[in-house]
Amino acid sequence: MKTNAALIFNAVLLFCVVCVFSIAGAGLAVAQSAPAGGGQREVLVVSWQPGYCAARPKSRGCADFSAASASARQLSLLSRFQVRKSYCGIEADLKQKARKGKWTDLPEITLASGTKERLLAAMPAARLGLDRQQWLRSGSCVAASAEVYYSRSLDLMDQLNASPVRALFMQKAGGTLSLTQVRAAFDQAFGAGAGERVRLSCRKADGKTLIVGLTIGLAAGEGKLAQLIDGSSPTKSRCTEGDLGMGQAG
Repeated sequence: MKTNAALIFNAVLLFCVVCVFSIAGAGLAVAQSAPAGGGQREVLVVSWQPGYCAARPKSRGCADFSAASASARQLSLLSRFQVRKSYCGIEADLKQKARKGKWTDLPEITLASGTKERLLAAMPAARLGLDRQQWLRSGSCVAASAEVYYSRSLDLMDQLNASPVRALFMQKAGGTLSLTQVRAAFDQAFGAGAGERVRLSCRKADGKTLIVGLTIGLAAGEGKLAQLIDGSSPTKSRCTEGDLGMGQAG
């Protein structure tokens, strides 16, 4: 693994997630090394709300969260970005506003009604304006329009949530989950070696390590999730085990 790539990715992902959700409190915290290798790379950042809200119960994004919430039964979309790129073609004043201001004050994004409904279901923090901020910061470097960016991201999330990966999280809800188990589920769902492209994202709270989500390495471009994962490079995960937070209702 190249040291420079690791340091650059560390800063990019830390800004995208830790800084983002220290303001809005609606996602997960990740700061890890990037996969080595050439070519354009993307990262799909996925949140596990039961773990995040157990770690940060006072966050705005967790104000109405419970074990009965829809987001307690799925992996949720946080971001999809291209490594080492952000705010592509975005004017300086709007970039500053996206970084420092209130997200709901950012320009609304244009989405088809069906895409908007899917996004609100898949991204709990969209009601806080995260969808606007992430389009400016990350989507502008990945797609020609917010519709293309989010419809594509949602398609990938649908494939993830229809896989044994989500089933594993549901099976282990309220208990402990290991990186080995997660990677085995990715191998089962998306082919041998897929799990090596995945990292656990964790936070410490009350003396416990809580799993708050995943980062998944992708190759840039079109294709099924399995194909994109296969086109990325193996990586290492600093977190290897953690609690999943509250169990599911019922």
